Amino acid sequence: MDVLLESGRNPGDLLVLTVDAPHPWQQHELSFGEERYWAQLAEGTDVFYADLALTRPARRDVVVLVLDTEDDGRAVRALEKALTHAVSLLVVCGATARLAGARVLGGQPVPA
Repeated sequence: MDVLLESGRNPGDLLVLTVDAPHPWQQHELSFGEERYWAQLAEGTDVFYADLALTRPARRDVVVLVLDTEDDGRAVRALEKALTHAVSLLVVCGATARLAGARVLGGQPVPA
């Protein structure tokens, strides 16, 4: 996240998605209540943290996908869904080896 912000990205352009467990910052923000949490998404002025079960429309210029799953199939589905939220850049971190050999992006294999 620091690299993205230091490169000039605006915090409101960033969406962080986790697969299996909510990010600690998401848990912190939810402690102030659901209404305030979702208001942050609508305001679009700060980095928004959500789990992949996100059902509200959320598109941000940059999406950071945290692959915190042990399930290869779930990792591939997460990547496919994260792509629908990213406007110009998708950064994948965590258990990226779970994507080896997966075919997404119009049938193209995911680079190792």
